[in-house]
Amino acid sequence: MSLATFFEYFSQSKSLLSFGCILIILLSRWLIVFFLRRKPAHEDHLPKRLINTVNKIATLIMVFGLILIWLSELRFIALSVAAFIVALVMATREYIQCLLGAIYIAAVRAFNIGDWIKIGDHYGEVVRSDWLSTILLEIEVSNKSYEYTGETLVIPNNKFLTNMTSNLNFMKRYIAHSFTITREPEYVNLVELKKQILKRANEYCLPFKDVAERYNSLIESRLGIAIFGPEASVRLSTTDMAKNQITITIFCPTHEALKIEQQLTDDFMTLWYNALPLTSN
Repeated sequence: MSLATFFEYFSQSKSLLSFGCILIILLSRWLIVFFLRRKPAHEDHLPKRLINTVNKIATLIMVFGLILIWLSELRFIALSVAAFIVALVMATREYIQCLLGAIYIAAVRAFNIGDWIKIGDHYGEVVRSDWLSTILLEIEVSNKSYEYTGETLVIPNNKFLTNMTSNLNFMKRYIAHSFTITREPEYVNLVELKKQILKRANEYCLPFKDVAERYNSLIESRLGIAIFGPEASVRLSTTDMAKNQITITIFCPTHEALKIEQQLTDDFMTLWYNALPLTSN
C-alpha cells in the first residue's frame, strides 16, 4: 500500500481519524506540560496554572474535534432520538397530561382528601388522588338529596386541566337549600300561607340554629362575602303560564335538607287545601 493510499484510507476511516486526533492532542498536551514542569516554580504557582489551563484547552479541542469528525452520524442519531421522543410523547400524551394535571392540583390546592367537589357534570367526595387519577364517591345533587349513590368515579387528572372544578366543601355540613312549589292560581291568600310556612321553616331549623349561625359566620369569614342564612326565607312569584310559585330557602345540615323539604311541602299542601273551602264560600 502506497503512502498516498494509506492517507486516503486514513482520512476516510472516521475511527482511525478519531484515534489520530486523540493521539495528536494527547501527545501535544504531554509535550507542553513536560516543558512547563521543567520551569522553576515561583510563589504565584504560574506553571501549575498554565498546566491546568493546557489540560482544559486540550480536552475542549478533543471534544470539538470528535464532534466535527462524527457530525453526520451524530446528526442521524439526534434525528433518531428526536423521532423516538416524539413517538413516545404521542403514545403517552394522555399519561403526561394526567401527570401535569396532578401537578396543577397540587400547585393550586384545588381540593383535599374528603372535600366535596364538582368536576364537569359530576359531584363527589374525594377519597384518593394519585399522579394519574382522582377517585370520587359520587353524590346525588340533581335531586338535592345530597346522598352517596354508591358509585365510584375515577377521574383522569387531565380532566382538571380542561374542566372547571368547584370545591363544594362548605356544602358538606350545612347548605342553603332552596326548593319551589308550583300551584294553580286558585283563590287562596298566598300571603297568609307564606307567613305560616316561614314560621314552620324556622321551627324545623330551630334545633340546629346556634350551630348554623356559627357555621354561617365561618363560611362568610373565609369567603369574605355575605351568604344566605341562617334564617329561612319564603318568596312568592308566578310562572310564564300564570301559575303561582312559592320558593322556600333554608340553611340547614346537608343530611336534613331533603327531610325538611318534604315536611314543608306536606305543610304547604295541607294549608293550601284547608284554605280552598274557605275561599269557595
